[in-house]
Amino acid sequence: MPFNMRQLRYAIAAADHGSFYRAARALDVEQSTLSRAVLKLERSIGSELFIRTRAGVKITKIGRQFLHSARPMVANADRMIATTRAAGKGRAGNLTVGFNSSISAGNLRATLVSSQRDNPDVAIEGVEADRSVLFAGIDSGEIDIAILIGEVDRDDYRHVSFWSEHVYLAIPNNHELAEREIINWTDLREQRFVLPAADPGPDIRDMLIGRLWQSGGHPDVCLHPVSRETILSLLGETGMLSVGCEGVTGAHYPDVVYRPVQGEQGPALVVYSGYWRADNANPVLKQFLGYVRNRYALSFELDTAAMGARRSGEST
Repeated sequence: MPFNMRQLRYAIAAADHGSFYRAARALDVEQSTLSRAVLKLERSIGSELFIRTRAGVKITKIGRQFLHSARPMVANADRMIATTRAAGKGRAGNLTVGFNSSISAGNLRATLVSSQRDNPDVAIEGVEADRSVLFAGIDSGEIDIAILIGEVDRDDYRHVSFWSEHVYLAIPNNHELAEREIINWTDLREQRFVLPAADPGPDIRDMLIGRLWQSGGHPDVCLHPVSRETILSLLGETGMLSVGCEGVTGAHYPDVVYRPVQGEQGPALVVYSGYWRADNANPVLKQFLGYVRNRYALSFELDTAAMGARRSGEST
């Protein structure tokens, strides 16, 4: 007759406490239940583990050897159960987050770092790519959630605005605007800008053109097919300006300084939004969404299964 983990756990407790009575109290079970389980274990292995006396129990030599091997088995089983339960509640597992912006600073970096610290058994993987690539990854299931600059209407995904970040100007440190602590849109009407052609460069270009045309300016904006890092590393040699969000300001480049941009109503801001499939059943995604909702005092649904069922019903 095979033994089970409960019997091993009871025998280990009896060995640790030197008494069936004290072991039963520690485990909050009846003494008769524990003693019967240990007896069944002994019959299963064909050897006595304990010598019973009125003063308690004394472990035998065979019992000591057997329980020495049993302890890691029970510990591993306990860890497996705890990990499985944690995974079911989203506290363990894997989460793949896509983004199209720098995470050297700002809320996106802070959110990922803090979420990882609070849930150390969750493996968070990041994917930086253009929006189209990230949406394709969501469709294929390779990406759980994409957190992107701006807002895009996509009826096939859940979409929530998460937070806003300041717009920053990257300036060569010998440029006349570098001496100012805050830059106004009106200061930029006749300036020249360089941005990466990849996301989110085109969105930032459109924002620049819209804001500066409103100020009566004629912006000169160039999109170059190089990375954000390449543009910023060479910016001090070009005399041109570049624009990004707060997330880029954590990386420092030669002869480049960052200054916040101010509009007529206050700091210039850009929205970061999350996109995910309603039928994504990854419990870690639900846990992460709950974390974001609480961190930024938002109010959106977390029940992805219910959202998927409701969407299916609405489409019929």
